[in-house]
Amino acid sequence: MIDDTVKGLAFGAAGAISYGMNPLFALPLYAEGLTPDSVLFYRYLGGIAFLAVLMHARRVSFGITRRDAALLVFMGVLMASSSLFLFLSYNFMAAGIASTLLFVYPLMVALIMAFRFREKFSAITAASIALTLAGTALLYKGEDGAALSLAGIGLVMLSALFYAIYIVCVNKTSLSATPALKLTFYATLFGSLLFVFRLDFLADLQMLPSWRAFACALLLGIFPTGVSFACVARSISLIGSTPAAILGALEPVTAVIFGVLVFGEALTPRLSAGIALIIFAVLLVVAGKRLPALLRLARGGKNA
Repeated sequence: MIDDTVKGLAFGAAGAISYGMNPLFALPLYAEGLTPDSVLFYRYLGGIAFLAVLMHARRVSFGITRRDAALLVFMGVLMASSSLFLFLSYNFMAAGIASTLLFVYPLMVALIMAFRFREKFSAITAASIALTLAGTALLYKGEDGAALSLAGIGLVMLSALFYAIYIVCVNKTSLSATPALKLTFYATLFGSLLFVFRLDFLADLQMLPSWRAFACALLLGIFPTGVSFACVARSISLIGSTPAAILGALEPVTAVIFGVLVFGEALTPRLSAGIALIIFAVLLVVAGKRLPALLRLARGGKNA
């Protein structure tokens, strides 16, 4: 029987990897002239449809209480605002830099859990976060030494903060008892309303120009949205907010791998080092509380 920790780690990894597919499906939509707001609307719409079908197939009830409805609206605002602030930051800095800066959110989650909920900030957690930040920084390929835009940095920090609060709320509110599929469905549904408003109640929504664009929009809704958000919510419920957030470091690794395999980008020593650091950080999370015992065992064997 697979224990909850292993399940939580698997769901966290699956959520991170599926979220890393964003460039694979989003870049072709941008190439066909769609704006970020239109792409985000289609992304959330596809996620809603996918999650609704999955809930029906698994016979998960769509019913919610008034109290849960208010919380789910709040969760939707957090989720959609995080997406929006990240995409807005692209107007001020390269997407690579913005995506790199975004990965301060595991640190934010750990700090919120430590100071608000008195969760122990262990040496393993600190080391994992440090390795994650270092590895993610190496995955960014800088083009020049120009100063970063303060507006861009501010938007990315807001994106990271909103996502960190979302992750903590999944674990520390009454929604922690809500099935991951239901929580994700309603958060995505309510979050999509933000883009409806920004698109002037869909008056400014751009139509998908081709069947290829339709396929990309559908897959964008299924994998980086529906699958990713649902897996992350399930992971948080099983292993907690901080470990699940650290596992999110697999997202940029996946993006880099797709960049190499699909878009023909070069796998440089710097990228390889970044991937190695992140994988090591994830292995620390996987080892978790067992790591001290393993180290003692290794020292005992060495002394023998």
